[in-house]
Amino acid sequence: MGGFNDNGREHWASRAGFILAAAGSAVGLGNIWRFPYMTGEHGGAAFIIIYLIAIFLIGYPLIVNEMVLGRVTQRNPVGAFKALAPKTPWWLVGALGVFTGFVILSYYAVVAGWSLAYVYKVVIATRTAGIDHTDVFVGHISSLWEPIGWQALFMTLTVGIIAAGVVKGIQRWATILMPVLFIILVMLILRAVTLPGAGEGVAYYMKPDFGEVTGRTLLGAISQAFFSLSLGMGVLITYGSYLSPKDELPANAMCVVGIDTGIALLAGFAIFPAVFALGFQAGAGPGLVFITLPAVFAQMPLGIFFGILFFLLLSIAALTSAISLLEVVTAWLIDEKGWHRKNAAICMGLVIFIVGLPATLGYSALGGFSFPGLGTDLLDTYDWFANSIFLPLGGLLAAIFAGYIWGTRKAIEEANKGRTVFALGNWWGFLIRYVVPVLIIVIMAMGIYDSFIK
Repeated sequence: MGGFNDNGREHWASRAGFILAAAGSAVGLGNIWRFPYMTGEHGGAAFIIIYLIAIFLIGYPLIVNEMVLGRVTQRNPVGAFKALAPKTPWWLVGALGVFTGFVILSYYAVVAGWSLAYVYKVVIATRTAGIDHTDVFVGHISSLWEPIGWQALFMTLTVGIIAAGVVKGIQRWATILMPVLFIILVMLILRAVTLPGAGEGVAYYMKPDFGEVTGRTLLGAISQAFFSLSLGMGVLITYGSYLSPKDELPANAMCVVGIDTGIALLAGFAIFPAVFALGFQAGAGPGLVFITLPAVFAQMPLGIFFGILFFLLLSIAALTSAISLLEVVTAWLIDEKGWHRKNAAICMGLVIFIVGLPATLGYSALGGFSFPGLGTDLLDTYDWFANSIFLPLGGLLAAIFAGYIWGTRKAIEEANKGRTVFALGNWWGFLIRYVVPVLIIVIMAMGIYDSFIK
């Protein structure tokens, strides 16, 4: 069982439980849905190489930073900055993290609802001869009530887990869902790589084509690192606050990075060999999962079985991330407003569901919306602001805070408490003070330029 600190704050019951929960927060639609289609659009392995560089230059330093801020204060994102910089406006950085998690979950639940729906829709799509898979997907998202029902079901599952608590809810389900996710992924990979002609997909995935690398590739790889690792949204500060000073931190953070990156890479091996083996296009964009893959499963031996497995995988990945996002805003209400956990989870789940309704209706009743300058629908507008502004800005300000306000010496000392594997050194301070801020500023500038000016 988990313990409690002197203020009654719940702690993780085990190191493995924390790692699986934190990795579950990182492993989500970004790994199974977004990473493969980004790879397909940007030249295969060339994108992967840039992504891996971004993970270790930006991702790992920021993961450690957020975990340290949470553990040293034992507070939610807002409370963490209030504790370390009292009577200053720095608490607004924590508030930005809470708000970002709120916004992301509001539209994330929409796509997660599609995943749940496709657990059974893929059966229809694979059994019906001559079916147009684009029509199936468009028909689902453009109907009025069906996607709302699936979105509501997904949010209900998420609320139920968060209401149960840190150990009995988050940790218990992480230790169940993460191994199941891995087993399903391995089964899909074994099926994909044994298809006749799968070698072409493996070659595409593993061979870098740097001729396809553009500014959009760099921006996409770095923003994918942010989105995939749950950076800048208060999750890892919140999860770090449930660690005790005796818990390993540098190695735990590396485990989270490794699991998240490994799942993303494995997802490619489950998708690209099958796509190439059956003659489909790798660069199918966001429709790769919901349009191309059902068509692939329709032509694959035992396609119904593997189609159900894939969308179960996608739904589980979405749920492990959604749990962490709802925990951020729930912890804020518990810590700062004194709410009971169950009431906080239900209230915030309902509000997030309501805020996400326009993103769902953006394909039906509100289908005429187009954000000025961006030309995006409502869901993509939510996503653009979250990924291009809120996430990098939150990461940038947290890095500046640790590097120049709180100080890297204090951060390194705190991170190294309880460590048994390896210690952080001055190299981490150099990255968090200089490399991370510069790269994030470049990301934001490129994103804004690419969207509004170019």
